[in-house]
Amino acid sequence: MSEPSPISMSDEARTEASAARARATLLKRLADVVCLPASRINAFERAMASDLLLELLRDASLVERERVARRLALMADPPGPLVRVLLRDTLSVARPLLEEANHLGDADLIACLYQAGPEHRRLIAQRRGVNEIVTDALIDMDEEAVAEALLRNDLARLSHHGVEHLVAASRDTPHLAPLLLRRAELRPSHAYVLFWWADAETRLSILRRFAIPRDILEDAVADLIDGAEGAAPEDMLSRKARDFIGRRQRNLGAARKSPFASLEAAVAAAEAELTPEIGEEISYLAGLKPVTGAKIFTDAGGEPLAMLCKAAGLPRTALGALWRGLNRQDVDRGGAIAHALERALVVYDAISVDRAQTVLRYWNWSMTSGLSPALLKALRQDNESAIDEYSKPQRPALLALSRDFGR
Repeated sequence: MSEPSPISMSDEARTEASAARARATLLKRLADVVCLPASRINAFERAMASDLLLELLRDASLVERERVARRLALMADPPGPLVRVLLRDTLSVARPLLEEANHLGDADLIACLYQAGPEHRRLIAQRRGVNEIVTDALIDMDEEAVAEALLRNDLARLSHHGVEHLVAASRDTPHLAPLLLRRAELRPSHAYVLFWWADAETRLSILRRFAIPRDILEDAVADLIDGAEGAAPEDMLSRKARDFIGRRQRNLGAARKSPFASLEAAVAAAEAELTPEIGEEISYLAGLKPVTGAKIFTDAGGEPLAMLCKAAGLPRTALGALWRGLNRQDVDRGGAIAHALERALVVYDAISVDRAQTVLRYWNWSMTSGLSPALLKALRQDNESAIDEYSKPQRPALLALSRDFGR
């Protein structure tokens, strides 16, 4: 028997295959022209070849588009129209450009991040030297993987706005907090807001890095602070700045009006039960706004209580008294100091008075001064969460404080 003859290709299929080969050849030749060095082609010829190549790419196969993208990624200055189309293409096409092309314009990257997918944005976040214009746009997309990629990219540049947004986002994504601490762009005002929802290790890192003395500031305005008593009235902002810098933490004016003989007396009264009224009085006597005091008393960690006691010159025993007044366990079943209280005592012992004052004053300032909307919202949410854990008799008063904070 004779072997069956192979199935012959129809004339139509043969024509289509021939056209595909011709198109692929033309695509390759146009890409060759576009990628010629500047010494061999002028800008107008390159633009003309680029326009023709762009038309062919609209119907090109995935393999062909990937091939063109890989070639363009090697160019020092690839044509913008081609780049913008390929950056918005499927990830396998865009990847060579996003990972290897050194000179993509900000406008092209921003168009890509708005019109492509999350993985495109993650690759943009990993680019070497990506600047503040692009990182701001990436951060505003509120994608956890993109935020993490940016924070891990030491060569990415973050703006003040971008850092604030990431600090606020770290409230719901705690693993971003340690990454934020690695960034040189993180300012004290950011760190002391981040502190409230950070874990114990991150809190210690914040205190080590940002709890600094105010010696230079004190020297710069020493004459203004020394002459403040009995001087002419000053505007509120000047007084706030002077109070932030000065060494005195306790409020002498509040002490004259207080029903307690001293701050120590108020703390002693709080040991039986730290009521909202006593908590407010302690806040005033310690030079704090009531909302700052409420934030400190409702914090579960205990480090803020340590800062309050150390900054206000209270003894170590005062920390234990406030702890018991908040109805917290101070010893475990074996009779040893409870872990949370022990951690707070370690912080109390480790930090100096002037550094603790810096921390306390930043907290007081952040609660009562203009923050970005993102940070303000995150702080308010965190405040309400803490209030939910507070004892029932104290909750209504602290909710009122929370409402004052939100104004």
